[in-house]
Amino acid sequence: MPWKECKPMDERLKFIARLLEGDKMAPLCREFGISRVTGHKIYNRYKECGLDGLNERSRRPYRHANRLPFQVERTILGLKREHPSWGAPKIRDKLIRQYPMVKPPAMSTVHAVLDRNGLVKRRKRRRYKAEGTTLTAAHEPNGLWCADYKGEFMLGNKQYCYPLTITDYRSRYLLACEGMASTRSDFAFTAFERVFKDFGLPGAIRTDNGTPFAGPNALFGLSKLAVWWLRLGIKIQRIKPPIGGASLACRAMGQSTTERPSRTHASDTEEGGHQTGFVQLSAAAGTL
Repeated sequence: MPWKECKPMDERLKFIARLLEGDKMAPLCREFGISRVTGHKIYNRYKECGLDGLNERSRRPYRHANRLPFQVERTILGLKREHPSWGAPKIRDKLIRQYPMVKPPAMSTVHAVLDRNGLVKRRKRRRYKAEGTTLTAAHEPNGLWCADYKGEFMLGNKQYCYPLTITDYRSRYLLACEGMASTRSDFAFTAFERVFKDFGLPGAIRTDNGTPFAGPNALFGLSKLAVWWLRLGIKIQRIKPPIGGASLACRAMGQSTTERPSRTHASDTEEGGHQTGFVQLSAAAGTL
């Protein structure tokens, strides 16, 4: 048996019809599941407005305690029409000087009044668009390095690892492969500082436009890490992923280090598992 649909308007009509037929108010309200106060209210609305009184009425309050008086709003709109180039700060200052006895509205309130009446011109924010730079090849080691993050993957302890790979463009030598807890620039600073001490400064570093190599909201897209490189005299090359040498390191490292080590012997302890991982990582570095 399908459910019977009922609408408030239909129920009110039935209620009024039963009353007009001579039914008593108290038992009728009990049958419809409403209080006698509600029953009398519905009946009084019907006597005053007819069938239109049975429709749903707006529950909007008659007045708002913090609503801006319409006189002040009209004055704000008049000042804006007199001075189209003025914004909320100037209009508010004018109100304070012209009407010192009236409590001035907040600057955000003035702006909301102008915006509500279509008197605010919105400017489109020019978002930084990541673009690549001119790429130049290196003919000797340390002329160009490639750096990239492989991408996160979950470890056995349910924590994510972000491998940072740094390779030499000319020799394809894997300079560093660091497992980071995140892509924050603080961790990248430590890794690059250690690599610079071990292998010296390169002529240029090639990366993509991702974090922390580039800042999407920074001036010219330069992050803290990129500014540090420029201060060290290192040129920056940007390219959209994949970035060549570092991507090869990422692929080889991902295929070798994410495999579970075989535990065929009882002597495979946690330490042995770490050693197996280092052996696999070294094998991945040797294949590049």
